[in-house]
Amino acid sequence: MNWKKLIPWGICGCLLLSGCGQRLPVQENTNTERHEATTFAMDTIMTFAIYHDDGEELLIDTEQEIRRLEQMLSVTVEDSEINQLNENAGKEPVKLSEDTMALLEAGKELGKETEHCFDIAISPVVKAWGFTEEEKHVPSQEELERLLPLTHLEDLVIDGTDSTAYLQKEGMAVDLGGIAKGYASDSVTALLKGKGVESAMLSLGGNISAIGHKPDGEKWKVAVANPLDDNGYVGLVQVSDCNVVTSGGYQRYFEENGKTYHHIINPATGYPADNGLLSVTILCKSGTKADALSTALFVMGLERAEEYWKNHTDFEAIFITEKGEVIATEGIAESFTLENDDFAYSVVKRG
Repeated sequence: MNWKKLIPWGICGCLLLSGCGQRLPVQENTNTERHEATTFAMDTIMTFAIYHDDGEELLIDTEQEIRRLEQMLSVTVEDSEINQLNENAGKEPVKLSEDTMALLEAGKELGKETEHCFDIAISPVVKAWGFTEEEKHVPSQEELERLLPLTHLEDLVIDGTDSTAYLQKEGMAVDLGGIAKGYASDSVTALLKGKGVESAMLSLGGNISAIGHKPDGEKWKVAVANPLDDNGYVGLVQVSDCNVVTSGGYQRYFEENGKTYHHIINPATGYPADNGLLSVTILCKSGTKADALSTALFVMGLERAEEYWKNHTDFEAIFITEKGEVIATEGIAESFTLENDDFAYSVVKRG
């Protein structure tokens, strides 16, 4: 699960005050007509701002594409393909659509690449903590030990030839909440660009997708949330043709016996990741990858996350630590400006 909270937007047309939520962009000074809409889908609020002569029709197309994917990928849609897959765990393979197959394959591959720090099969453990239910609680160690063997991605068998997937163990379940909105943003971006859109800003529950530049030719400015202040941010990053996604332990949590437990579970232990990070923001052309990596690198912790970044060249990251540090990777350093003196700032380099 990768729940994202809403916080308002405001600076220079687009402001991400939480990697998981933001305000609507303010009106730009431009002759290009702006078309915008807000909808609720995939269990979150989504906003779209499109600069195009056919913007009204494109807003409809955008929402229809989101709805189409939601019907297949969401665990909260009773007859979705993902629910059918989960219901047949340990029984038989399930025939799936091209989109569902593609996302399962991407999720499994990203799980392998991140040494299972991202795990679409973690659902049974997340449910045990109550993060998908109304009442949250700390599960017993015995329950976690029983459920952890049901989260192994190796037991998700994908057959591309027959377009089927199979969860080999009864009780297994996948939840694409940590990657589906990223996939949807990629799908919508491709749709809009295919229809000639050169400037748009999409927020899918906080997953930001910036298409092209702003109509005035400037890059979009996105603010990275201050995890210690719901209404604050630590800095601004300028982007174009880029996805920006943040995960953090401050976004969804509960307290029990004086201790706080957040929703980002470490698949290796079954407990919330506890490694000194407050949030991880990923900047990547692929929304699917940005979504998954924001969770994976948070689970890894700073040292492992930096090493992972050093071995991959297709994304950049901004880390915020419990020690009050903001750490940007060098590929984004020139585009990021620290705006909060309460945090120490540094840049991590590959060399």
